[in-house]
Amino acid sequence: MSTQKKLSSSRTLAAKLIYSALSILRDNEKEMPMRELMSNVEKDVKLDDWAKERYEKSGYIRWQSVLHFYSIDCIKAGYLIKKKGIWYITPEGENALKLGPEKLLEKATAAYRKWKAEQPEVSKEDQVESDSPEQSVPFDDIEQTALDGLIGFINSKNPYEYQDMVAALLRAMGYYTPFVAPKGKDGGVDVVAYRDPLGTESPRIQVQIKHRESPATVQEIRQLMGLLQKEGNVGIFVSTGGFTPDARAAARGSHVHIELIDLHRFIELWQEFYQKLSDADKSLLSLRPVYFLATDE
Repeated sequence: MSTQKKLSSSRTLAAKLIYSALSILRDNEKEMPMRELMSNVEKDVKLDDWAKERYEKSGYIRWQSVLHFYSIDCIKAGYLIKKKGIWYITPEGENALKLGPEKLLEKATAAYRKWKAEQPEVSKEDQVESDSPEQSVPFDDIEQTALDGLIGFINSKNPYEYQDMVAALLRAMGYYTPFVAPKGKDGGVDVVAYRDPLGTESPRIQVQIKHRESPATVQEIRQLMGLLQKEGNVGIFVSTGGFTPDARAAARGSHVHIELIDLHRFIELWQEFYQKLSDADKSLLSLRPVYFLATDE
């Protein structure tokens, strides 16, 4: 990852790809699932046949490997965060876009090399980086494949099955769930959760759940607000289809607390509290951890 006055072909491509990815994140609520981001970058950057070639050894497409490889520099520079298959741009990353593609990558690489040099357990030999990302295996791809499996499984469930998953998650988080809406119930609250069995302690949570592809609307958020009449009531809106920008704004500006949970956040919470689920609740969405050697990412 050396900085050169005349950029190599890989770094020239990397500068364009990194700049495009950060720009897309900036313009799309500061975050995006990795697969969706890659698709948008492919549309935004003019890629020639060389960039679209597959590496013979790894089988990965060159431009995708280049983007993954040099994104490590941006992480160490504080421009980018990757978490559970989602890429986030930081305020520092937004500010770095003012530098332009080449200067941005140059500063990111300098930050990476500074970080690498400060690692006491790494020998000088280990600090020599490959000039090509060809041997770099994008862990993001592995992580995204796992995430896609979880998303596909959840989307295959009917609304009542997903409702049971949400109730199970709340129990794993230490709540009692005295009410889970029965089949046939339309509208209103889908799950009620208490800190104690009788609901005498705050917060008393009322949960609205939408299991569908389309995002929850501002009108639906306001409907949940209207149900939170008592002091100590908190609303949680769970939507597998996400939320419209207006819906998110309404939740942020609400006089009552409304917590929004989209599909990616639900999966993240399920993974975090999985060991606290009962065996019966674990069977609703079973997980198996797989461990890899940690990389610089």
